[in-house]
Order: sequence, then structure tokens, then C-alpha cells
Amino acid sequence: MSGLEIFFLVVAVVTLVAALLVVTTPNLVHAALWLILALFGVAATFVLLNATFLAVVQVVVYIGAIAVLMIFAIMLTRRVMKDSGPQTNSNWVWAALLGLALFGGLTFVLLHSDAAGVSLPALSAHADPLAQLGQELVSPNAYVIPFELASVLLLAAMIGAIVVAWKN
Repeated sequence: MSGLEIFFLVVAVVTLVAALLVVTTPNLVHAALWLILALFGVAATFVLLNATFLAVVQVVVYIGAIAVLMIFAIMLTRRVMKDSGPQTNSNWVWAALLGLALFGGLTFVLLHSDAAGVSLPALSAHADPLAQLGQELVSPNAYVIPFELASVLLLAAMIGAIVVAWKN
């Protein structure tokens, strides 16, 4: 195993553990700090992939803006720093089974589709990488599917935040 592979494995394990601790820690400030560590792990993964622009955006936008804003919001609202309610409800088993079924279904569809053997086009070294990345994000033959899936994920997170914040 090379040094890069070992570094990747360490970054991957740290990122996964931090992401797990984000959703299981009852203390909101600690959860936000674990989120920062998980986002740093994603930025380190971008660096390993030689996507330095995305790594800088990850650090500046997600860690520098969103995570710090979350910490300020938690501290300024003076809410209870320790959650006194239960962390799960009676439907967590159904949610876990649905998540596993969705993961299995998506894996099956992706492995048995025609797109499984198609590789994405490599970015050219001669052109401006940011301009070419912008073109590839909206090209139907390149990254438009992952780009649209990210937008659906963000929409689902926004709807979830509205449902959580809704007062009865």
C-alpha cells in the first residue's frame, strides 16, 4: 500500500466517524464541531483527487460560512445545549429498512444500466479548468446527473428543515 492510499483510508475513516458522531451526539455544539471535522475530511478527499478548487470551496463555503453560522446560531439562541428528548422514535427501524432498500435498489439499477460501463470524460489540461468544469456540469454526457442529484438532495434537506422548524 502506498502512502496516498494509507492517507486516503485514514481520511475516509475519520470522515465517516465524524459524520456518524454528527447525528448521534446529543450536544448541539459538539455535533456542529463534528460536522466541521467531517467537512474537512471531504475537503481532504478533494485534495487527494487534485480538485483543489473544490477543496477551497469546501473549506471557505461549508466550513467557513455554514458551519460557523450554525455554531453562532446555536450559541445566540441560547437553546439548551444538551438535548433532553429522545434521539429516536418508534419509526427508526422502518427508516433504516427503507434506507437500505433504497440503497440496494439504486445499486442494482446503477450496476445493471448501460451507464455502468461508460466513463466520464477527463478534463483537458490545455483549457481553463474552471470554465471546462462549468461546461461539464451542464453537459448531458458528463456530470449533469450527479449535479441534479445534488440539487434534489439539497431540496430534500430544505424541506426537512422546514418540517422540523414548523410549529404545531
